[in-house]
Amino acid sequence: MIAILDYGSGNLRSAARAFATSGEEIVVTSDRKVALGAKGLVVPGVGAFAACMKGLIAVGGDEIVRERKSSGNATLGICVGMQILFRDGDEHSTGALHTGVDIWHESISKISAPILPHMGWNTVEIDGATKLFKGVENESFYFVHSYGAKKAVGHTQAWVEYGEKVLAAVEDGATCATQFHPEKSGSAGLQLIKNWVGSL
Repeated sequence: MIAILDYGSGNLRSAARAFATSGEEIVVTSDRKVALGAKGLVVPGVGAFAACMKGLIAVGGDEIVRERKSSGNATLGICVGMQILFRDGDEHSTGALHTGVDIWHESISKISAPILPHMGWNTVEIDGATKLFKGVENESFYFVHSYGAKKAVGHTQAWVEYGEKVLAAVEDGATCATQFHPEKSGSAGLQLIKNWVGSL
């Protein structure tokens, strides 16, 4: 069973439909026990870093993600659901950075590009052995974001060029994340989802 964490952020219906194509049972939930016990947990995210973190903390999602990390159970963050897995972020910050889940000890910052958001299809460059991108290494994926991670974390990274080099995906043992939306990335995105589910 794959659980999609409902914490008030993300297109849950779209994500549920996409992940259902994997053949696994899909549950949208904010229940701690269900989220901890699922074979895989998906953390979607749409909106601003601080608002997503507030919603995540409200359902205990930050603790759920950390517990799944420590026990080796799979989690996949998507878009802002990837960003909040980092230590902190400066989106709409007026001083102190907004605190994240701190799975990865780097910051999220605004992309240096002439036009923001980075919105549309883009290819990625994979650095390291990959399970997520098997069979879709040269495909394009759909991005919508103005902030991102600039430093490598995890065992395998995928990068996208948009004004500067920005992390497009991270594979770090049981914890993975994509800055793009696989559920909006057509057949390549669905294959990536199947690859992730197949690795569980």
